[in-house]
Amino acid sequence: MSTAHEGRRWPDAVSVDNARTTLLQLLARAGVPSGDARQLIGLVEAGVLALAHDELNGAGPGVPGDKGEEYRSGWLDGAETLVAELGAVAERTLAGVTGPDGDQGGAGAHPRARRMEVERVKVALTPLYLSFTAVSELDPEVTEEVLVAVLGTMGPRLRAGYAGRLTEFATLHRGRLERLFAAFGPDSATQVHGRYSLLHSATSVAVLERLLASPQALREQWEAAELPPAWLDGLTAAWTTSA
Repeated sequence: MSTAHEGRRWPDAVSVDNARTTLLQLLARAGVPSGDARQLIGLVEAGVLALAHDELNGAGPGVPGDKGEEYRSGWLDGAETLVAELGAVAERTLAGVTGPDGDQGGAGAHPRARRMEVERVKVALTPLYLSFTAVSELDPEVTEEVLVAVLGTMGPRLRAGYAGRLTEFATLHRGRLERLFAAFGPDSATQVHGRYSLLHSATSVAVLERLLASPQALREQWEAAELPPAWLDGLTAAWTTSA
């Protein structure tokens, strides 16, 4: 072991498992089903590995000292192999939670969204929505039905990264979203009831993202959930107006 590692006191495998088990037990006491809790912890673990991989891959390995081209070449090859293996570990960890890659969304048989998946979308949507307008939420039960329909357009792999996808969507279309909510949102003269109802809900950001990314699948899920067709039509019309 090198001197650089001698002073480090990282958690060992037993300590990591202890922390994971403790968190599972605490979540169980809070009423979170074990399957949802394990999925959430698994996503965090996979995400940490993926972020570490991206950081190392982006920074590029620094070769210590000046020991010649042969040493430099060997060092770079070894570093590249280690970074690639870290990426593979991240992929295996994520696949253990969501299943193998290959889920591209769209129409198809996807499992119904679980409670934790819906909650993750709510957590992602709230700050995005509040960056455009004020709080004026629809009935919580309706909100959940809308998000279940949204998540029904994609499988577990895309759901796992949906928070990032929503953030990218809001950043890319910020100007248009600002105009949209100014004209039809809670701070406008538009009433909460009617064809523009969804713009009084944080779910509107997710529905808009799906309308652009996977419109046919969204409409299929919308019909299956028996949600008002006028909400989708109104949102589409408002989006066109704000262009």
